[in-house]
Amino acid sequence: MSDVTVWQQPTVVVVTGLPGTGKSTLAEGIAKAARAPAFSVDWLLGAIAPSGVLSGAARPVVRGVYEGLLSSLLTRQLMLGQSAVLDTIASDDIIEAWSSITYQYDGRLVTVEGVCSDETVHRSRVEGRRRNIPGWHEIDWSHVEFMKKEIEPLTVPRFTVDAIHPAASNLSAVLRHIG
Repeated sequence: MSDVTVWQQPTVVVVTGLPGTGKSTLAEGIAKAARAPAFSVDWLLGAIAPSGVLSGAARPVVRGVYEGLLSSLLTRQLMLGQSAVLDTIASDDIIEAWSSITYQYDGRLVTVEGVCSDETVHRSRVEGRRRNIPGWHEIDWSHVEFMKKEIEPLTVPRFTVDAIHPAASNLSAVLRHIG
């Protein structure tokens, strides 16, 4: 999109969902349209992983690390009066925490959830992609299956888009929703 989206107040857009549901594509599109940074958990972890800090760390520790990093980056953007896009698998608890931070700085938070209603399409999206994130690994379908069991469904208000629709259509719908 060549048009720049300008929001009246700092806006935090949390783009969440299982791997392969288009959340990174959406997050990048939103960030480009708003000229706001997109902070991706996978890119953050890719930057940290080569240091060995995460080696052997339990999942809750890794989650604490990336949620802490995202919270710090979000807080800094809001302190500057600027918007941000967070690209991550998020729980109700962390979305509520980010919402509190956002409101503290007179911003607004919008949650967008990517889903894929067709498992065959979802699987082919995961198996066919190469993200090439330095320091980070590609995932396979077994990882998605694991995440389906580990992640609690969201109950917070959110706008949902389905990856069976074209990415451009989903992006347009999200930008209209955000306003």
